[in-house]
Amino acid sequence: MTVRIGMIGPGGMGRAHIDRIHTVIAGGRVTGVSDVVTENAAKVAESIGGRVYETSTALIGDPNIDAVMICSYGPAHKDDVIAAVKAGKPVFCEKPLTPTSGEALEIMEVEQAGGRKLVTVGFMRRFDESYRQMKAILDSGEIGETLIVHNRHRNPTVPAHYTWDMAINDTGIHEVDTMRWLLGEEIVAVRVDKPKKTSHRFEHLQDPLILIMETQSGVWIDDEIFVNNQHSYDIQCEAVAETGTIRLSDQHKIERTGTLGRHNALTMDHNQRFGGAFVTEVQEWIDAVARGEHTGSTSWDGYAAACVCDAGVKALTEDGVVPVRMIDKPQFYA
Repeated sequence: MTVRIGMIGPGGMGRAHIDRIHTVIAGGRVTGVSDVVTENAAKVAESIGGRVYETSTALIGDPNIDAVMICSYGPAHKDDVIAAVKAGKPVFCEKPLTPTSGEALEIMEVEQAGGRKLVTVGFMRRFDESYRQMKAILDSGEIGETLIVHNRHRNPTVPAHYTWDMAINDTGIHEVDTMRWLLGEEIVAVRVDKPKKTSHRFEHLQDPLILIMETQSGVWIDDEIFVNNQHSYDIQCEAVAETGTIRLSDQHKIERTGTLGRHNALTMDHNQRFGGAFVTEVQEWIDAVARGEHTGSTSWDGYAAACVCDAGVKALTEDGVVPVRMIDKPQFYA
């Protein structure tokens, strides 16, 4: 069976997924696209021999589409995810599921009413081999309880339309979900510290910033978010446990030595750094769709991450610790 996928929002991320699906991933094919920029949709559809849909509603409603992949702008996610769920179609939605927890809660309510888990959220770091190895060691207990986790999320730059809150709900959300998954517990409180601002930023941004999080068991997590470092896409993580530490290794495959010294190439974006994770993530999703099963993160994970980000955005504008408020986890997602 070839899973026929409808792509909503074939921009940079969407196009990267299409390329993976058509070149290195088995079992799926993007057969239709929809985009608010119709010229872009037409161009992408022509390049893959697919159909252009004037609206996302038309794409979701077409019986020739088996599953939906949403890579559009975050605020547009909710309505399309709900429409796909009501149509009974598996949907892969890139992060964030929604910009706010209230919208994610609406999705959960519709999904539970339908009686099937259909939503997978694109938290790709869960599929990165280095993070998976880190989790396996922590879960084994061989170095004791985890006490602190240090994170660094650095980007070369961001565009002018990157708003002040996106440092939390579009960038920091990666660490929020990864920490929930890595530690196996919820985050209950956050604080944002604001160091000296870089001159290489848009005036409306606090850059860099430090997101401090605390889990249910008392693990402290810090996340340096620096989206205009001018040099590379740099992701770091180190877990400090009772009798040892684990950290991600350097993010390069070769080291070169010459007259200029010893050096290695730097990754410049998420596709370079997490290309393998994206492939594994989407392959597992397509395989699960073909089997009629669910895999990966759920709407609950999207909701829980949004709850933490809601608190983080609030902490950007006020001093002190902000509690994370969320409902009890429904049995449906247990």
